[in-house]
Amino acid sequence: MSNYTLIRKENHARRGELATHHGIIQTPAFMNVATAAAIRGGLGAEDLAAAGCQIMLCNTYHLHLRPGESVVREMGGLEGFTRWRGVTLTDSGGFQVFSLSALRKINERGVDFRSHIDGRRLFMGAEESMQIQSALGSTIAMAFDECVENPASYDYARLSCERTTRWLIRSKNEMVRLNALPDTLNKKQLLFGINQGCTFEDLRVEHMREIAQLDLDGYAIGGLAVGEPAQEMYRIISAVEPHMPWEKVRYLMGVGTPVNILEAVSLGVDIFDCVMPSRNARHGHVFTWEGIRNLNNAKYQRDSSPIEEGCACVACAAGYSRGYIRHLLKAGEMLGMRLAVSHNMYFYNHFMAKIREHIEMGRFGVFKRSVEESLGRRV
Repeated sequence: MSNYTLIRKENHARRGELATHHGIIQTPAFMNVATAAAIRGGLGAEDLAAAGCQIMLCNTYHLHLRPGESVVREMGGLEGFTRWRGVTLTDSGGFQVFSLSALRKINERGVDFRSHIDGRRLFMGAEESMQIQSALGSTIAMAFDECVENPASYDYARLSCERTTRWLIRSKNEMVRLNALPDTLNKKQLLFGINQGCTFEDLRVEHMREIAQLDLDGYAIGGLAVGEPAQEMYRIISAVEPHMPWEKVRYLMGVGTPVNILEAVSLGVDIFDCVMPSRNARHGHVFTWEGIRNLNNAKYQRDSSPIEEGCACVACAAGYSRGYIRHLLKAGEMLGMRLAVSHNMYFYNHFMAKIREHIEMGRFGVFKRSVEESLGRRV
């Protein structure tokens, strides 16, 4: 039985709903990245709700190191720990572990690595990743996978795909075991598998066909947006999408800009995540319907306008000016970061709502053509 309901299609673009233990996600949707269980820039759970967020993404690797999943579990899981009452997704920790190229060693069991914080020796495999995510009590858990650096050789990418499939089967079996235990926080935790294969089209398709047979709750495309040209990413999505189960939700990991999202939605993707809205905001880069503004520019020093006229985010609705926010950012005041991040969070979630609205009306193609040039422009 699928948790995903397809409501409307326009060509490949999909409007749907994903039912979870913590609520229904309206898709296409953007997941807001709270690496250490908080959006960087001083935003709390109530701020996420005000910005229209549906999903908070937390990082298994970072929470395992600090404060430790046992602490989070004792405090009621991510829901009790963060006070966020909506849907949460935890990544498997694989991307972070595999990014520690100088600190880790891969074998069939999993990965031996050293903490980037204090250098202590640690191990993570499929079972350990599932155990951590179960203790965190997230709505959705990601299967443990190997995220291969780009570029990689064809032979290594092929062997990595095979290992990722074996780890996925182990992840699924461990989740079944954990969800049957009497003291598990979320016995209805969902599991998403991850498609890998670098930019090798045949490996991507073969791997997707294999993992589609495992009847998971959702499927992600991983290992993209890691430095390859955008057209390469779109090529891989186009190749993989026909082999993704239509009745399951599709997630493109680590993407991206509004223009990237528009294109990926048109190719059949449902869910996205990226640190860009919060990271860019902390450096003064804010997203608007006219394009991307760099509030650090001198031309905004005496600008009394809000970040964007007509925007209902906390910063714009309260009348905070571009000039004032620029001053705060230049002075290193946290309020400047908080206001800019609040705006970008609101913009991204409002942007996704517009996408859903236009798919429902059968006008997504028209909407995409009308906004993609301005959204990618630097004002």
